Amino acid sequence: MGGLKVVALGGGTGLSSLLRGLKDEVGKSISELSAVVTVADSGGSTGKLRKIYNIPAPGDIRNCIVALSEAEELMRELFQYRFKGEGIQGHAFGNLFLTALTDITGSFLEAVRLTSRILKTKGSIIPSTEENVNLVARFDDGKLVKGEEEITEYGKRGRRIEEIWLEPKDPKAPKEAVDKILGADVIVIGPGSLFTSILPNFLVPGIREAVRRSNALKIFVVNVMTQPGETDGLSASEHLEKFLRFSGIGSVDAVVVNTRMPSNELLKKYLSQNQEPVVPDVGKLAKRGVDVYAEDLIGEEDNFVRHNPRKLTAVITKILENELLSKI
Repeated sequence: MGGLKVVALGGGTGLSSLLRGLKDEVGKSISELSAVVTVADSGGSTGKLRKIYNIPAPGDIRNCIVALSEAEELMRELFQYRFKGEGIQGHAFGNLFLTALTDITGSFLEAVRLTSRILKTKGSIIPSTEENVNLVARFDDGKLVKGEEEITEYGKRGRRIEEIWLEPKDPKAPKEAVDKILGADVIVIGPGSLFTSILPNFLVPGIREAVRRSNALKIFVVNVMTQPGETDGLSASEHLEKFLRFSGIGSVDAVVVNTRMPSNELLKKYLSQNQEPVVPDVGKLAKRGVDVYAEDLIGEEDNFVRHNPRKLTAVITKILENELLSKI
């Protein structure tokens, strides 16, 4: 049984969590793993470095490199280490490392490539664009808001996003990202913040067109909890609806949804922060003509409700076997 070429698209903790699981399938059901990662983040250490060096956001890239890393635990910890003290407080070592390499080599792509080599990643990590882009949204009250964090914050006032784009408009996609997408057998989209981690990738025209044209099996992973300011009150089918409307890719083949409720204690904690479990309205999803995989997908490590990398990988492997490997 030959392995498949898999491309994962997204950003934030969702993508790195997915990659941690998929990494174990490389050399088995997966022959080649690639991640196309958003670079529109404007907060924290990443935001400060972007302002000074005029580079794409390194934070999500760093997390994905660490997630796919086969290096020693110490090296992984080093890249996630955050400095203390005035001036460098809050900066992650990995962000500074990627920034320094970009400055030295003159290429963000090359910096990511070299860092991946140092950390021995089991797969390629590619930014969705090399340009220094910012996310801009127009809300249903006409207000224009710029910046990932600012968009989420404004959404918490009960406003919905009507339009979303990147500035500068129409940034170029790296050729390597387009080639990986066009050559993929499987494209996994999500999990992650819908408007600020997943959709920014599709606002790069080259990425959007490549996904639309690709003959790969397209899998959309729905978040387990709603996100204040972005997806308040949305069910699983409404997550998919919003994604298809704003991404412009037309359709997906399969949707993965979580069916397990968090423990009572954790549920209370999340509800107090205006987050609730995403309702797995499987019937409505099926009516959209997609294959639905509804399973217990969550773990509750570190007092957070998020996808368990092992469980998520198991369901994606099952989809590969059902939809693709059986036909080889």
